[in-house]
Amino acid sequence: MADAVKDASSLYEVERRVQYGARPGFRITELQISPTQKVPWHYHSNVQDTFYVIEGALQIFLQNPKEHVHLARGQTFSVPPGRPHLVTNAGETSAVFLVLQGIGEYDFVPLT
Repeated sequence: MADAVKDASSLYEVERRVQYGARPGFRITELQISPTQKVPWHYHSNVQDTFYVIEGALQIFLQNPKEHVHLARGQTFSVPPGRPHLVTNAGETSAVFLVLQGIGEYDFVPLT
């Protein structure tokens, strides 16, 4: 298992990353990913990820148990702490989505 990191921005490439709100135990980040980009397999020790799709579509693959979720514009999905997940673009154009992360200390634990 890889070590947890506090800033995962160097671990994967996105078209755009903007952090809107950050306070102790909670943050909101907007990500834009191209049709070929992804957020690699990882989990968070303490925080839940809640995804909200603004433009395009996302696919979220999960483990423990295995699950596949398709999100269209306006849809949300939450991944609890400790559950491994992979996020990919599910469309032909860029996908823009918010990730609300909390409540707790953020980390990013990559799966190798």
